[in-house]
Amino acid sequence: MRLDDFDPNINVEDQGRGGGSGGGGGGLLFGLLPLIGSRFGCGGIVVVLIVMALFGGLGNIGGMLGGGSSPSAPSGQITQGGANRGGEQGSGTDAQSICTLNPERRAACNAFSSAQKTWAAIFAKNGEQFQAPKLSFFDDNGRSGCGAAQAAMGPFYCPTDNGIFLDTSFFDELANRFGARGDFAQDYVIAHEFGHHIQNLVGTSSQVSRAQQRAGSSEGNALSVRLELQADCFAGVWAAANRDRLEPGDIEEGMTAAQAIGDDTLQKQA
Repeated sequence: MRLDDFDPNINVEDQGRGGGSGGGGGGLLFGLLPLIGSRFGCGGIVVVLIVMALFGGLGNIGGMLGGGSSPSAPSGQITQGGANRGGEQGSGTDAQSICTLNPERRAACNAFSSAQKTWAAIFAKNGEQFQAPKLSFFDDNGRSGCGAAQAAMGPFYCPTDNGIFLDTSFFDELANRFGARGDFAQDYVIAHEFGHHIQNLVGTSSQVSRAQQRAGSSEGNALSVRLELQADCFAGVWAAANRDRLEPGDIEEGMTAAQAIGDDTLQKQA
């Protein structure tokens, strides 16, 4: 996938190695409103969204954005979310130095920046405020508002600090262990976690978290799986919006990644 270089004003931090544990703890998975049926596969949802855009357009997704719980602000305004422990929040100098440390970080920042640009435009079109998340890199161990960040956990989103947390060594595991190779497979991972941020902004996460508290274990797990499927759907929204940048084989790479390491797949295996 041909992505532009990252916006130097994105909110990014570098925790380095051994960032320690964070406060708050708690599960990273929430539930979701029944927008997507659990019988659709992850990769299939991504492809469906792209095909819709190619042949008919995505249309207005204002219904998904309605009823959100974001704080009020002028329509379409972009605000930075979360604290940048690596330096001044949203500092271009920080992003430039952090994102260019190695090719993997640059690729992650490019995908993150692209997703932010896409979703900010969607929110603005629908008259909604968009709060930008942060991208937090760590090596082996880090910290988040949801508790410790560990490489073994894989990439994840923490709603407490509106952050996507990533150890880029995961991309090696993605290719070598799961057979999901290619730049779009890596981009999909970032877009999927960004999808969890969208769920947090529009209120889906908090609404279904409350539903899970009333549900039994089996139903609660089913809601978590559906949440992951919706995050895959949102990754498809991003890919469809940037379909002019797709290259041959990209969709197949995304499907392989979704089927191999999608959170819903891992939960079903648990």
